[in-house]
Amino acid sequence: MTPLYLDHAATSPLRPEAREALLRASDFGGNASSIHAFGRKAKLLLEEARADLLAGLNATGAAGLVFTSGGTEANAMALRQAQQFDYTVLSAGEHDSLYGAVTDAVIAPLTPQGEVDVAALEALLTCEGRPFVCVMLANNETGVINDIAAIAQIVHAHDGWLHVDAVQALGKINVDFRSLGVDSLSISAHKVGGGQGVGAFVHDRDRTPVALIRGSGQELGLRAGTENIPGVVAFAAAFKACQPMSEAVLSAQIAVERSLKMLSVTILGEDAQRVPGVLAIAQPHWPSSLQLMHMDLAGICVSSGSACSSGKVKSSRIVAAMGLDSLADKALRISGGWTTTPEDWTRFFDVWSKGYESYLRRHEKALEKELN
Repeated sequence: MTPLYLDHAATSPLRPEAREALLRASDFGGNASSIHAFGRKAKLLLEEARADLLAGLNATGAAGLVFTSGGTEANAMALRQAQQFDYTVLSAGEHDSLYGAVTDAVIAPLTPQGEVDVAALEALLTCEGRPFVCVMLANNETGVINDIAAIAQIVHAHDGWLHVDAVQALGKINVDFRSLGVDSLSISAHKVGGGQGVGAFVHDRDRTPVALIRGSGQELGLRAGTENIPGVVAFAAAFKACQPMSEAVLSAQIAVERSLKMLSVTILGEDAQRVPGVLAIAQPHWPSSLQLMHMDLAGICVSSGSACSSGKVKSSRIVAAMGLDSLADKALRISGGWTTTPEDWTRFFDVWSKGYESYLRRHEKALEKELN
């Protein structure tokens, strides 16, 4: 049985381009803070990677980029900036690295389709003082995209700072720093096939961020610690290798969604704009834990939501925030990426649907009683 990996939203396998760049930089060695030839070469590689990422984000000249250990640290650096503001607003859909890190935040609700309720968010910003607002570009569980450019205008009308977690959006849709109009955003390498343990905090040059990790002068004094040269070089190489999802793969995903709906499956965020490749579903009679067990035994890697829960299967906070409490423990996330083919989506549906049919047969009487 050949394993099938459909959990790119958790982490995407290392791309060949990233592997080659990582090995080349690893063999070279050198510390970017050293002044000898090897140090200067390491510094050159570091700045080339920074320039490539900024160019890919259409942020050259408009933004600064601080390399971090990943998306979580980049979000933590964002929250460090919140200390300069009067109150913090988080959308109910934020990643745990933001949602779980602020105990006194004002929470902006989601619509039933999983988007941030923009009208409700605007109403929350009538509080006295300057707001620090966090709204993600694409949700990590549902793939639903928020209208960040519109939200940025609202936040700035209240003299606030808008931070955007773009970790799940990067590589799937165009992330244009200038067009979004944000003050900062976070990105991560392993979501685009660049390896784990590397990310970046990108900030508007008109803003003066405060360091989260202090003590030495790396990253223009904004992040102390020796830079991970192989990691950042691989990150840039992976990002440059990203291509839009092919029409064939996207068509296969859409066909699977149609077939799932015929089995009474809810497509979470179905009527919202979503990033390609991420599909969140819920079957009201089949718990996530049993779905995962069935798929894993068949050699197919999917997840029940965010991968930041220490390997636990639990109810989805995001699905509950969409007003779908009864489906919160029934959700499954299937996410393709650069390795995914149309046949992979077909295989997923074949295995999932047979598992569901088997589950129905085993629990027919109990389900019949529940339905009646």
